[in-house]
Amino acid sequence: MAEPATRRLSYSEYLDLERDTDMRHEFLDGAAWAMSSGTPRHSAIKSNLLGILFGALRGSPCRPYDSDLKVRVVDSGFATYPDLTIICGPLEPHAEDRNAATNPTVLIEVLSKHTEAWDRGGKFLEVRHIATLRHYLLVSQDTRRVEHLERQEAGAWRLTIHGPGELVTVDAIATEIAVNEIYERLPEP
Repeated sequence: MAEPATRRLSYSEYLDLERDTDMRHEFLDGAAWAMSSGTPRHSAIKSNLLGILFGALRGSPCRPYDSDLKVRVVDSGFATYPDLTIICGPLEPHAEDRNAATNPTVLIEVLSKHTEAWDRGGKFLEVRHIATLRHYLLVSQDTRRVEHLERQEAGAWRLTIHGPGELVTVDAIATEIAVNEIYERLPEP
């Protein structure tokens, strides 16, 4: 994660920044910071996941979106662009930002050395407040490993870790993802 700008921005100013710079930024507490670019391996993992999920969800009320979809946390105002977002039912835009969804069911982040600590820590602390969010998946770029955080009925989050040859069961979208398929045909790191 890059260092945020020192001047606090309103959300309206943040939207102007994105429009004027043609770049994507995360936003929290008046700070905006540019999203880091990915590697070919990062892109291939995202593409594999999108392909798996698009096929698995065809005909269901759920739809996968790539990292061009902004997600906004209503409670805190945090805005982010997850690597993949799944929304079940109609997309519910934020009142201040019609391009920001407020109702994801699943968020997926492909970890990189620059974003891993943020994706595990600060970002999860923000997105876990989204009432509709049921699953948060952290996909390693370097090893065949998927960390699956799943919201339990009491509101606590349960972590399971999946490796080669295993399936990640994503109950809220009635889908199993084969870990091996996520890592098919990847360029070398």
